[in-house]
This record gives sequence, structure tokens and C-alpha cells, in this order.
Amino acid sequence: MAKATSVEKKTATNKSIKKIFISQARPESERSPYFELATKHKVELHFHPLIELVSIPSKEFRKSKIDISTYTAVIFTSKNAIEHFFRTCDELKVNVSQDTKYFCITESVALFLQKFIMYRKRKVFFGSDGSNKKLFDVLNKHKAAERFLYVCSENQQDNEIVNWLKDHSCQFDLGYMYRSVSSDLKHVFDQHEYDVICLFTPSGLKSLYENKPGFIQNGTAICAFGSNTCKAVEDAGLTLHIRVPSPQTPSMMAGLDLYLSQLSKKK
Repeated sequence: MAKATSVEKKTATNKSIKKIFISQARPESERSPYFELATKHKVELHFHPLIELVSIPSKEFRKSKIDISTYTAVIFTSKNAIEHFFRTCDELKVNVSQDTKYFCITESVALFLQKFIMYRKRKVFFGSDGSNKKLFDVLNKHKAAERFLYVCSENQQDNEIVNWLKDHSCQFDLGYMYRSVSSDLKHVFDQHEYDVICLFTPSGLKSLYENKPGFIQNGTAICAFGSNTCKAVEDAGLTLHIRVPSPQTPSMMAGLDLYLSQLSKKK
């Protein structure tokens, strides 16, 4: 794999960027930085989730034989994981101990815990820049004393995190509380040609090919979030233009801003 930089210089394109496909739901707040980005660079942002998350019912979760109350720490890499964790706890009538530690991929994910717990009274940790490496640095300080539950999708867990937990002899289990299915967006891709496509998961890339069979990149810039997604893009033979997070670009929006700014300088 090429050296991880936020914007790949060798893959820069000179084409004019007009339409950007972002494979997430449209932000609820009109003050979202995404809309500032659209105004700043005079581009159209089209928000359409490429995957839908479906809850795994508590009755099905019970078959995993996982007793949530026995874990001293929980790992979250998304807000969705947090929502499904507490949904499952409610359905199973599990009271999560106040001593439980929470390890989150970003501060934004960590702050989302405030919807479900008294944040200041709990022990919440997160990586400094949104990367797996920084999350590992935090986990490494606590690995010996904790029993971890990594809450993730049945078909979308981060293998880098799983491998790190195994390699460092951590006590852990995977808690499958939801699964991803492809959204039907064929009508969207039939109506629009995008200059940039932003992907957040390997499942999103799979959905892209299902919705646009025979997809050929043909100059379209690909942006990917997370090491697994970046690897999936490259394994598919596609050119990766932006990889996030990185120290310079902690979010997809920041990655897009840097990429578009560099293109503007070339004009």
C-alpha cells in the first residue's frame, strides 16, 4: 500500500469538480461544515447513504452467549455502534456498570455518549486524531486490566482493530448488534455523474458496484475513510485520491477541503 497521506499527489486530477457524492445522510443542521465547503468551492453535495444499518434483534443477539454485564470496557468506532449498544442493553434489560470504560475512535463519537450516560461520571477515552493508531495508543494503556467488548456490524468490523486486540493478547469479544445492507440508489446514479465519490466503509464500495454495475472510475476522484475502506478501494483496482483520517485531515470534510483547495491552486 502507498504511504498514507491525506491527499495523493500522484493521483491528482485536473478535471473541474462540480458534483460530489457523499455516502452518508444529509446533515440535519444547515450550519454543518459540509455546507460551508459547498459554498467555498462552489460545488454540489449529494448525500445518499450507500448502506442501511439493520438492527440485530435482542432475541438473535442472545444466541451469541455474550453477557454484556461481564465486560469492563466497550470499544466504539461509530455513533451507530453506540446507539445499537444501548438499544440492545435496553431490550435485554442490562444495567451497564458505572465503572465501565468506553474507548472511542474520535472525540465526536465519544461526545455522542452524552445521549445515553452521565458523561462526566464515566470513564471515556478517545484517540487524538481519529486514526486507529491513536486509538491503539489509548487501548494499550488499559489492555492488561480490561475485558473488552468491541461493538460492531456483523459484516463490517474493522479488521485492523480485531487483529491488534489479538496480537496484544487482549481479552475481548465482538458484539454483533447490527448489520449493513446495500441501499437501492440505482436511480441516483442513473440521473447523475459524480466527479468525486466519498466512501466510509468497504460495504459502501460493495454497494456502489451493486448500484452502478460495471462502474469505471474514468477520472472520478475517490475519497475513503479508514484503513479498511482505503484498502478495499485499492484492492478493487481503483485510484485513491484522498485517504482520511490523517493528522492534517481528521474528517472527510477536511480531506475534501484540502483536495479542492489544491486543485484550485493549479488553475
